[in-house]
Amino acid sequence: MIDENKIAQNWEELMKRIHSEFKSPERKHSLEQMYNFFQERMMFMPASSFEHYHNCFAGGYVDHVLRVMDCAEAVYNNWQALGSNCSGYTREELMFAALNHDLGKVGTQEHEMYAPNPSDWHRRNQGKIYEINPEIPFMSVPDRSLLLLQEFGIKFTQNEMMGIKLHDGMYDDANKPYFVAFRPESRMRTNLPIILHHADHMASQIEYEQWKESNNTVTKQAQRKVRKSTAKTVTNSSESATELFKDLFGDVK
Repeated sequence: MIDENKIAQNWEELMKRIHSEFKSPERKHSLEQMYNFFQERMMFMPASSFEHYHNCFAGGYVDHVLRVMDCAEAVYNNWQALGSNCSGYTREELMFAALNHDLGKVGTQEHEMYAPNPSDWHRRNQGKIYEINPEIPFMSVPDRSLLLLQEFGIKFTQNEMMGIKLHDGMYDDANKPYFVAFRPESRMRTNLPIILHHADHMASQIEYEQWKESNNTVTKQAQRKVRKSTAKTVTNSSESATELFKDLFGDVK
């Protein structure tokens, strides 16, 4: 989890990147308008609904997006350094796709996608911290991401569209025809979707590991408290039993 200061810092960093990463003043302005429209909701929304997925906490979404952008740049640089041909797209296109890859999780203009789960049982036993808003018609996250960009008049290239659409890789069965090609002409023309998928997977894994470590720490602290409490109870019970024995039988000679 992150505190309110970190949430505010992350939002400020996200808006700085929008301002610095994109060259077209028109597209930059449209992106800023859309993100300002969703600011109140987006700042505090999670990146997933289950605690063991990734960043399932207030502010988790923006934190995840920033990490994916960082991972995308790192993976991109590594691929280039190792001899990959990244000439079929621009770094700006990769950053645009990374920025907006999970945009659909914000919901629609009228309704947010995530709502706190009112069921204490599901939160405790399944780790389902948030519910998906039933008022929103079903649509895959990448499809809603592209729809929202369209609704706000934000233009995107084919490379950017493919990156957003395919960022879940083979985890989404609908992506299989793009990743499994039996003819050379059917293969993806650039590696942008693959790099973004690797970046998203990397960020999600890092976030899972952070949750696991945090969860283990909390569990250990709780176990220490239980052990101390149990030891105190046993000691008190033993002392009480000794006093009762003395009352009944006197001191043992």
